[in-house]
Amino acid sequence: MDTDALTAGLLRELRATRPYPALSLTMPTHRTAPDNAQDPVRLRNLVAEAGHRLDADPQVSRETAAAIRAELDRAVDEVDPRRALDSLVVLATADEHLIWQLPRTAPERVVLSDSYLTRNLVAAKAQARPYWALTVAADHATLWNGTDGSIEVRQLGGFPLTAPKEAPNPQREERIGDTPSTFTYEDTRNFFRTVDQKLRAVLAADPRPLYVMGLPPALALLDEVGESSKGAVGRVAKGAPADLPPADVLRELRPALEEGARQATADVEARLDNARSAHTFAGGLDEVWVAVREGRVGLVAVEEHFQTTVRVTDGHLEPVPEGTTQSEDEQVREDIVDELIEAALDGGADVVFVEDDSLAGHGRIAAALRF
Repeated sequence: MDTDALTAGLLRELRATRPYPALSLTMPTHRTAPDNAQDPVRLRNLVAEAGHRLDADPQVSRETAAAIRAELDRAVDEVDPRRALDSLVVLATADEHLIWQLPRTAPERVVLSDSYLTRNLVAAKAQARPYWALTVAADHATLWNGTDGSIEVRQLGGFPLTAPKEAPNPQREERIGDTPSTFTYEDTRNFFRTVDQKLRAVLAADPRPLYVMGLPPALALLDEVGESSKGAVGRVAKGAPADLPPADVLRELRPALEEGARQATADVEARLDNARSAHTFAGGLDEVWVAVREGRVGLVAVEEHFQTTVRVTDGHLEPVPEGTTQSEDEQVREDIVDELIEAALDGGADVVFVEDDSLAGHGRIAAALRF
């Protein structure tokens, strides 16, 4: 699956308690040759390790272990090396397996628990900066799923929507003396109310920045009859044919997306500056980690490619020698940044990724605290 399929609802489902064991397997992967030649070997080795762990666990019956190994074998067969990104996550129980290829690295791990390990999925979703785009016209509305550099039609929540066809009504035109604008018809208004209702449901289930595109009368009517579009991050006043290809949608949206990114960066800088002035600022991994665990964080800003390995000691994070892995020491966290991001989001904080080196003076990560 892709990271854009990671809705809040799906993440809640993945975190749900399951009959022990729910197996999570993560590993770094490579996008190109020759490095990607090692990935299938590493995956087979990890699957073999998972099998040994299952067989050695007294809480796992022979039948359950065999069923999970069968699911892992199916997952290995389904992994598409042509779609490899920076990491692979495989989740499996005796009844299912799920595969995620992520644009964010993850350590090599096999975890047996009563729920799936989701921290790497959560961090990858946050880093992808997903957004919704709505293209709307008098007779149709299309929902687009966007991430950095790509966009696609999303069939979700009733979208795409097409207005019911209405036969011409010469008598109505005679009564008003002229052919009215399409956007003054009550049928069009009702259609836009339906668009607004369904868009509100999508935004409630998976909140993201929203961009809207359509002719000025269409955007004005959408604002007039509903609420969903009023908080749009960006607007593009341009016609939106129902069959507009993704490349054209992305090209038309790009100026609004770039402005949205600039505004988001400025907002983050302002929040951090205000936090420094108010003495509610945390900088550095350990300081931010402690604040997140205490539930005091309102915003976490982290550099795009910041990843590090630490040891957890008495609730604080300590650096470890390069190359140290969790298999050598259970207190070691190879994906501590992803773990922190997941915990921050669980606590209701905003998490934003910023350019590399922009937080170099604060240990690559900073936070604005609630108190």
